[in-house]
Amino acid sequence: MTDRKTIDDTDGEPAGNPVGRRGFLRTAVAGAAVLPVMGALGGTAEAAEPTPTASPTASPTATPPTGDPVFRWLGTSGWRMESGGKNVLFDPYITRFDTGLAKGAFNPRTELSVRPDLVTEHAGRPDLILVSHSHWDHVSDVPYLATTGAAPIVATQTTCHLLQAMGVDPGRLVVVKGGEVLDFGYCTVEVVASLHSRNASYRYFAPGTLTAPPATRPATIADLPEGDTLAFQIRFGDGPAAFLMGASDFVERNLSGLRPDVAMIAVPSSKATHRYVPRLLRALGNPRTVVPVHWDNFEIPLADPAVQDPAMDLAGLVAEVRHAAPGTRIVTPEHLAPLRFGR
Repeated sequence: MTDRKTIDDTDGEPAGNPVGRRGFLRTAVAGAAVLPVMGALGGTAEAAEPTPTASPTASPTATPPTGDPVFRWLGTSGWRMESGGKNVLFDPYITRFDTGLAKGAFNPRTELSVRPDLVTEHAGRPDLILVSHSHWDHVSDVPYLATTGAAPIVATQTTCHLLQAMGVDPGRLVVVKGGEVLDFGYCTVEVVASLHSRNASYRYFAPGTLTAPPATRPATIADLPEGDTLAFQIRFGDGPAAFLMGASDFVERNLSGLRPDVAMIAVPSSKATHRYVPRLLRALGNPRTVVPVHWDNFEIPLADPAVQDPAMDLAGLVAEVRHAAPGTRIVTPEHLAPLRFGR
């Protein structure tokens, strides 16, 4: 694996195949596949909130680390961030099971599965888990990770309901809406209400929210609606502030004042969002460094180099960043390679 933190370029090629992972979502999935998702979630229990049984583990009096954190891209939008002996995960999805997307035969009834060996090897034992939304490629490894320690899990109400139904102790679940600034002692986390990407028909993939845990344990990817989407800005001590996106859209006004040093920006799955890159960079104050994410093919195992989804226009995003913010450095990550960004 190679540390590419000084690279201001991309090895990816422009999109050429209209049927890739999210290219397929832009078409068939947007209509037909959403219906089974909502049907599967039609019946829910009556409890209105995850019922706390214990206070989430946090250390508000801990001494903040001062060294630069190490960031490792877990593929898709996921990150492992380590500083001062603490391990924070964002959208960790390492199992990467096949749903048929890469073959043009997406199956929303694909069963959820987990590879404990891979997840443990690459994610470690977390002290904190942040989740942007509830789609399988962001949340399905989280229930297993919850068994490896006592990390609090910060997520939307829907994500917390789903995780509770998947066996996670509700006392570990921290429901947020956006606007919260959470102090965990070793890091601060600002929660940002955000948006999921839209397909070329301006529609969300598998939308929906829950007001209670589902009556049965989610078993397939159709059982995991989006449940609204969050972004996060995290800072360890006096290290760089990092903006983390789980999907390629945003609420411009919600980003006012964030000013991250580095922004992990999701490659868009369509052109439905008006001036996505220039508006996003302007709202964030033209971060010193941009790291494109969510451009790899997550239907196959983690690899070095990462395999680009041919439907994702990584080169196009890089070109737009260069045009909109010429002074911004662009770092194309590799799976699991350590990155440091400084301040």
